[in-house]
Amino acid sequence: MTSSFVLNCSPFTFSVETQFPYIKTAAKHIYGNRLIETHEFDGYIDYHVSIANSKGLRRLLKPQARFLCEGQEPFKPLDKNQGYALLEWGLNWVIATHEFSYVIVHSAVLAKGDKAILLPAPSGSGKSTLTAYLSNHGWRLLSDEMALISPADSRITPFVRPICIKNNAIDLVKTWFPDVYVSPIAPKTHKGDVAHMCPSSHSVDEENRSAEVVGIVFPKYDPSCFLDVYQLDKAGCFQGLTKNAFNHNLLGAVGINTMLNLVEKSACFEIHYNNMSEVSHFLDELVLGNNCV
Repeated sequence: MTSSFVLNCSPFTFSVETQFPYIKTAAKHIYGNRLIETHEFDGYIDYHVSIANSKGLRRLLKPQARFLCEGQEPFKPLDKNQGYALLEWGLNWVIATHEFSYVIVHSAVLAKGDKAILLPAPSGSGKSTLTAYLSNHGWRLLSDEMALISPADSRITPFVRPICIKNNAIDLVKTWFPDVYVSPIAPKTHKGDVAHMCPSSHSVDEENRSAEVVGIVFPKYDPSCFLDVYQLDKAGCFQGLTKNAFNHNLLGAVGINTMLNLVEKSACFEIHYNNMSEVSHFLDELVLGNNCV
């Protein structure tokens, strides 16, 4: 049986259909009152997506989850137990490939007040684990996955969704925050075991409050380093940022100039760390305007 609901997740609204009941249950825990029953929503829908079951005999013998958006199926089907992760990854894909109102960078974004820090990093850097810690220790989450940068003023528009945690970090995060909801684990994905952690209520309450970027920090978890800080020159920071960007080339001069403006006005660092609290103190100094050198 297919169920449908709306995720009213500023600045976008998604209509979601699914044939797997646990996906709606998990989404309700993650999104709270931002999940609205379809028949109760009368606003504008930006995107229509679904997590469908496989077809034919496979549907009965080995059910699989399929992500579809407006008739497109960008991913191979996954095991049905990976369906919720597929939904979240699918929503990332929808925005990264369809939105041109923003310059989009693969990065976590956290803020204190109206000042934000970008944490661009590839998979395996510990970015999401760090984001989970910081967003429950005084920082508000704007995004775990993508920075939505306004070309007009280089401010970040929040896109507050769950934090994707992986492998050993799942148990670690559950130990740190036993009262925070974590979705059922999607086992043995291409990223390993994956789960999604509910964003803090403070972050959701502030989801319409944009922020100015004051620092760009490339994090790398290293168990041998308490906290090593390396200041980057502007050229190195721009190069690192463009490696993590989704659509700046497609936007032409607007995209390039937005990235240049962002780098020019930001303090730029690479950090190697194993102590979350020390990272938080360091980022506090960036927000307060200290050069941290």
